Amino acid sequence: MSDLQRDFLRAKLAKLPRMPPTHLQESSGIIEDDEYDYEATDEFPDSSSVSSASSTSTIRAPYQPKAPNTHTPIPWQAHFSRHLHLPSRSSPTTVFSAYLTSPTSGGPLFITHHGAGSSGLSFACLASEIRKIIPSAGILSLDARGHGETVTGNDEDLSLTTLSNDLVEVVEATRAACGWEHMPDLILVGHSLGGAVVTEVAKIGALGKAVQGYAVLDVVEGSAIDALQSMQTYLSTRPSSFPSVAAGIEWHIRSRTIRYSASACASVPALLIETADGSPRPWRWRTDLVKTQPFWEGWFVGLSKKFLEAKGGKLLILAGTDRLDRELMIGQMQGKYQLLVIPEVGHFVHEDAPEKVASSLVEFHKRQAPLVLPPKVGQMM
Repeated sequence: MSDLQRDFLRAKLAKLPRMPPTHLQESSGIIEDDEYDYEATDEFPDSSSVSSASSTSTIRAPYQPKAPNTHTPIPWQAHFSRHLHLPSRSSPTTVFSAYLTSPTSGGPLFITHHGAGSSGLSFACLASEIRKIIPSAGILSLDARGHGETVTGNDEDLSLTTLSNDLVEVVEATRAACGWEHMPDLILVGHSLGGAVVTEVAKIGALGKAVQGYAVLDVVEGSAIDALQSMQTYLSTRPSSFPSVAAGIEWHIRSRTIRYSASACASVPALLIETADGSPRPWRWRTDLVKTQPFWEGWFVGLSKKFLEAKGGKLLILAGTDRLDRELMIGQMQGKYQLLVIPEVGHFVHEDAPEKVASSLVEFHKRQAPLVLPPKVGQMM
């Protein structure tokens, strides 16, 4: 290109209007926000990487939402058929909250357990994506005690044993409420803390032979315990309240805690509760994660060993291979479980990429289903 041509092009480009700034301006690791500032440092590359005690060592590229940039809450009816309130048979003061779409025509039932600080609606978009692939599938997603709309006589008892017993009781109560003569084929799915709970249930065989397998989402023992050291710092830096539910949804999206806006609109409203103190920022966290600290280590110590030893098919879905600890690396090389790594997502892999996670869970279910052989020639005749 000659100097004359270059000068001509520069003159033309100079007359073009400047591109408008993007909604989120990222510079030097800081995401600018009208109301909140979120700084990405080596210690906290991503707020989602420490929530629910996940790994803090991986910096991820922003996940591009597929839904319009809106902060309007999405009701649970958009993803589930029923909202159950199940009285406990062991405690008269306990009523479990769970969201259900029942299986039909012999379809499987995916039972999901959320992480610390979340709710059953964390799996809302995932539930819809599973049903798109298998319309006969059912999804049961509970609110753990101290979370969502579940009410117990002791919301502060979040020990692994108590949470595991609660999950089993919710499944049995749902079976009774729906009048199922036989338990459908079960696939247990747990995210973070929920991964420890479903692994414990599978290890002790509390749900019997109905469990085909279990899937754990973005939690392994080594990285989870390492992340606990920075949990207090993370909790002290996130906003303690919001002026509205929409502001809470917006913070989750802009801080990249949840990177898919449609999922944030469905799950975040259940995380907040309105106070009547006349504050200009009346919406506060429903679950006080600081009070759960005495249980943090108990959730994850021994998780890798139990995951490998429990009966049934095993699926581990991670946001990065760096989260694997030594025991799981050896188990993966020995073919003891299936490993799936989903790039460009945060800790809430099932909310950031519900389509990919749903597809992997459905394929996992199909591999665990009993093999039906065609009849022998003699039988046909």
